[in-house]
Amino acid sequence: MAIDTGFEEETMRVAAIWWTQLRDPEPSVDLLERWNAWIAADPGNAQAFAQLNALGELAANASTNQRQQLIDEFAPRRVRQRRPLLAAAAAAVIGVALLGGWWTLRGGLDPAGQPRQYASAVAENRDIELPDGTAIQLGAASTLTTRYASDRRDVDLGTGEAFFTVTHDNSRPFVVTAGPLHIEDLGTAFNVRRTGQRVSVTVTEGRVRLSPADGASSAANLTSGRLDLVAGQRAEYDPATGAISVSEVAIEHAAAWRHHRLEFVNEPLSTVLANVNRYSHQPVQLADPRLGDLMFTGTVNTTTIDSWVGALPHVFPVQVSTFADHVVLSSAGQP
Repeated sequence: MAIDTGFEEETMRVAAIWWTQLRDPEPSVDLLERWNAWIAADPGNAQAFAQLNALGELAANASTNQRQQLIDEFAPRRVRQRRPLLAAAAAAVIGVALLGGWWTLRGGLDPAGQPRQYASAVAENRDIELPDGTAIQLGAASTLTTRYASDRRDVDLGTGEAFFTVTHDNSRPFVVTAGPLHIEDLGTAFNVRRTGQRVSVTVTEGRVRLSPADGASSAANLTSGRLDLVAGQRAEYDPATGAISVSEVAIEHAAAWRHHRLEFVNEPLSTVLANVNRYSHQPVQLADPRLGDLMFTGTVNTTTIDSWVGALPHVFPVQVSTFADHVVLSSAGQP
C-alpha cells in the first residue's frame, strides 16, 4: 500500500502533526474538537489522515530495521526527491509508531483508557473491529474516537455515520456520544448519523438508551433525562428546537447507506447535502444559505449523485451550475 501522492504536501504535513498530537494518552476535548473541525473542513484532510493512520498501524509492529523499508513503500525515492515534505510526514509517523507512540491493544483493553482515532476517506466506507469484538462500519468521510477502559467503553462520533454491532458486556457499558446525545447500548445493533449537532439514531436489534451528553441541555422530550428506542425505531434530534422525534422504520432501511442509498425523511436540504458530499469528490455548495432550509424526503444513490443533483431543479426552485471541482445550487432565476 502506498500513500496517495496526489495530496498537497502541506496537507500531508498537517495530517502528520495531527496524527502525532493525537498520540497523547489524554488528548484534551479542545484538541479533539479542533481535529474534527480540520477533518470536516476539506475532504482531502480525512483522506490524508486515513493514509497516515494506515501507515501507523503497519509501523506499530515493525522492528527498527524495517523503518526504511516502510518509508520506501509509502514514499518512494522519486517522491522523496520531488516532494520532501511528503516523505518527512511519513517518516515522522513511522518514527512515532516505532518509538511506542502507537498504542497496542491487548486483552481487550486499551491501556489506561487511551483513545484511538479513526477516519474514513470521501466516498470510501471502512470496517473496524474493536478489541472486544464489536464491529463498526464507518461511513465515508466520517471520524470517530474510541476509549476503552476496565469499566466502560466510550466512542465519540465526530462527524458522519457509523453502524455498530456491539458485543454486549454488562460490566462495561458501551456508550456512543454524538454531539448533544449519549447513545448507550442495551444489547443491540444500531446506526448513528451526525451532521453538525443534528443526530439520527436507528435501532435494528435490541435497544438503546438516549440521554443528554455531558454539558448538553436536555432535549425537549427526553423524559426523566432518557429515552429508550427498540428495534425498528428511529430518533431524530433537531438542534433548532431541541426536540427528538421518534418514528417507525423498516429494518432493511435502517442503514441503507451500506448499500449505496442515503435515505432522508423531511430533512433540511443543508443536512442532505452535507451527507451527500461525504460520497462525492465534486461537493455541492449552496449559493444562498436560505436554500438549506428547504425540506427533502427521498433516496440518493451514492453511485449516481450527478443524476440526483441534475434532477433537483424538478423538485426545488434551484438552478445547477457545474464546475471542475464543485457544484453550486442557486435560486432559480438568479443571475
